[in-house]
Formats: sequence, C-alpha cells, structure tokens
Amino acid sequence: MVLNKRPLKKLFFTLFYIPCFSFFSAQISDTMKISRKEAETIFLAKNLDLIAQNLEISQAEARAVQAKYWPNPTLSISEVNLWRTYDIEEQPALIRNWGKSTQISAEIEQVIQTAGKRRKNIELQKIEVEGEKYELQEVLRELKKTLRNTITEILYNQEQQKIYQGQIASIEKLTKSYNNQLNLGNISKAEYVRLKAQEIEFKKKLVSLKQEIEDQQVELKALLMLPSQTYLEISDPLVMPEKQLSELEVNQWMEKAKENRPDIMISKNKEKHAAKNLEIQNAMKTPDVAVSIGYDRGGNIMKDFIGLGVSMDLPIFDRNKGNIQEAKLEIEKSKLETRKNMMKSDNEIVSVFRNYIRTQQVSQEIDENYESTLDGLLVSHEKNFRLRNISMLEYMDFLDTYIGNKMIILDTKKELNQYYENLQYVVGQDL
Repeated sequence: MVLNKRPLKKLFFTLFYIPCFSFFSAQISDTMKISRKEAETIFLAKNLDLIAQNLEISQAEARAVQAKYWPNPTLSISEVNLWRTYDIEEQPALIRNWGKSTQISAEIEQVIQTAGKRRKNIELQKIEVEGEKYELQEVLRELKKTLRNTITEILYNQEQQKIYQGQIASIEKLTKSYNNQLNLGNISKAEYVRLKAQEIEFKKKLVSLKQEIEDQQVELKALLMLPSQTYLEISDPLVMPEKQLSELEVNQWMEKAKENRPDIMISKNKEKHAAKNLEIQNAMKTPDVAVSIGYDRGGNIMKDFIGLGVSMDLPIFDRNKGNIQEAKLEIEKSKLETRKNMMKSDNEIVSVFRNYIRTQQVSQEIDENYESTLDGLLVSHEKNFRLRNISMLEYMDFLDTYIGNKMIILDTKKELNQYYENLQYVVGQDL
C-alpha cells in the first residue's frame, strides 16, 4: 500500500508544533484562576470605560455648578487724557498737585438675566447630569453582557479542552499499542494510520480551541485591565442557570424594562432636556437687562458726575422664533425615540425568552445521568477495542457519537447561559 507523503509531512509538523506551542505558552504566561464573581468585582473596580464614564458625570456636575454663577460685572475706564490742551478748565487735584488737568470716566455694568434664564439653565444642567448617569448605566449594561458572555465562552472552550485532552491521552495509548502490533505484523498499516489520523485530528482541534481561548483571553483581560502575560482560567464549572423562568413573568419584565433599561431612561432624559430647552428658548425672547453706574470727571457740566444707566436689546427683528421651532421639533423627535425604544424592548424580551425556553426544552430531554452513562460507555468501548472485541469502525463510530453528544450538552449549557444573560440585558437588571 503506497501512502501519500504530504499527509505524513503534515503529521510530523503537527506533532512538532503542538508540544512547542504548549512549551512557549507555559513560559510566557502567568496562570490566574478566577471565578465569575471575582471577575465582576475586578471589572467594576478597574475597567477604564467605566472610569472614563464616571469622569463624564463629574464634568457634567462641574457644568451644573458653573451654571449657578452670575455673569461677572464689566468695568470700563475711558476718556483719560495724557496731556492738557491749551484751553482747559482746571479741576481739584487728585493726588497732591497731580490731576488738575486730568479727565477720566469709569463705569461698572452688570447684566441681569430675565425671564428665569439662569434658573432654567441650572435645571438644564441638572438634567444633563442625570443623562450622564444613565449613560454610565448603559455602558455598564453593555460591558457586563460582554464580560459574562466572554466568561461563558471561555468556560465552554475549557470544557471542550478537557474532552479532547482526555481523548488524546486515551488514543495515544491505543496508537502506541497499535504501532507495536504493526511492528510485530499483527495488524495492517492502514489500521494504524487510521488511528493515528484520528489522534492528529484531535490534537489539531485542541490547538484550535487554545487559539480561540487566546482570542477570548485578550477581550477578557482588556475588560479587567490585567497584564498581557496573565493567563486566566475560570474556576467555575459550566452549569445550567439555577433560576426558573416563567412566561407569567414576561409582562413584569416589560414593565421593569420601561423603568430600568438605561437606553429607555436616556430617551426619557432627552425628552426632559428638550422640554427644558424649549423653556429656555422661549425665555430668550425676553432681552436681558444691563444696569450700570458711571463716574465722569471733567467731561460734563458737573465736575464729578455720578450717574445710573440701564440698557437692553429691543426685540423688534429677532424674537428667537427659529430656535423655538427647533426646540419644539426636538421634543417630538425625543418622544418618538422613547416610543421606539420601548417597542424594541418589548420585542427583545419576548424573543430572548422564547429562545431560552426552546433551549431549555432541549436540556430537559437530557437525563441527569446521561453524561456519566456516556463516559462509562466510552471506557467500555475503549476496553473492548483494545481486546479486539469490537472493530475499529465500531469504535470510531462510537467515538464520533460520544463527542457529538458531549458537544450537544455543552452547547445547551452555553446557550442557556447566554440567553439568560441576554434576558437580563434586555430587561435592564439582574433577574
């Protein structure tokens, strides 16, 4: 029987690559075991996106403080002569003998905001502070979902690793035994190659799993702000969600979402912001008043004149109609956005719950002892195969069935966890 050389080259490359990959991974990584709860604690304390969003709140609070201050008064000094003219009426000296021929004018002016503009602007800034807090909740909601689903994906791949590592350890023993039998001439080379090919396939799958986990490690370490050399191992097992969900709760979740979902609260906050902005734009129709007090030396029939003044714009041409109309349209737009987000929330809750129930029905078909039964049957088939009580075809067929069923169980656990987390995400709070 003539064997193709290219598969053999691939075989030697894979056998060389896998141990090297494991060696270098061990050298550059610092393994850190962590539970889901510990991961969330680190995330809440260290995540830079959350820290940055908290700074946004502080900035909004600073703007609210700034809005409370009155405009500064304006001081004007003018009509100061640097020399005397040929015909001048002398004044009393200002300092000793200086100032007899000096003219000067000074004025202090204070702008007074009318129609409650200052108060309304303070209220607007407070609404913006609320908005930034809702933005923080939205960022937290998004990142929590990403964090929890990433942990679930890592757990899922860790469990797959265990399955393939167990199969590799078992099949390596069988391959070694078959190689000895081949050298003794008791079996054909085709049987040995078939078994060796299965071993290589498992090892290649294991490498792919490690690469997937590495990608997930990058995302998780970024969320937790951990050093690049850290290798995270999730200590929790991959299990079904404990909480039992009922269709009777769907309407309650819809109502809770309207009160708790940050994207809906942001929309409602925009409505309040738009309404307050309309109040401000209406107030802008009323011009502000500037009051002043002035002093004039030598520029009037009175030698030391002190006078009061008032000034204001005349609202003849500009009555702020365009900005008022824009503010009214913004209110309508924000109401539509709130309505859209509420409908989106209802649809998402129903859809995610249905997906959860469908997956749960599959999980209920799996007997509690089914997984341990599978493991026992695998041990039995391996033993019978070594004793040559069953053929390689029967053994390989059961091996495919075993791994396929293990994957179904893992897929079900992963999907249930993800749908449960998605349900918490669309409701806007932990259930």
